[in-house]
Amino acid sequence: MSEIPADLKYIETHQWVRVDADGTATVGITDFAQAQLGDVVYIGTPEQGATVNGGEEAGVAESVKSASDVFSPVTGEVIEINEKLEDEPEIVNDDPYGDGWMFKVKLADEGELKGLMDATAYAEHVAAEE
Repeated sequence: MSEIPADLKYIETHQWVRVDADGTATVGITDFAQAQLGDVVYIGTPEQGATVNGGEEAGVAESVKSASDVFSPVTGEVIEINEKLEDEPEIVNDDPYGDGWMFKVKLADEGELKGLMDATAYAEHVAAEE
């Protein structure tokens, strides 16, 4: 089974979010998602300063096999993108929960996190898809 860190929140489309004490939310794709994609060759992120909406498309992950939309788990302003992914998209395969993060958002509403899955619920969701 894929790695599923307990300190993150998840959405059904296989994205994760980690929220820091200052309200900054870091977003990426899960280990399950990167494994399904295969070798990632391109990551498209939203523009810095753009507003992303929870549950809506915010980017793309392309591999040698396919392309998948990346959805933002939360709503807010994009305050940083992971520029390393421009030249090294394969970081997503190697470290999806660490250096492979995609973008950071200043959360618009922390209450939105209550509607996301915890690690246990996400593990059950993944098991149902496998």
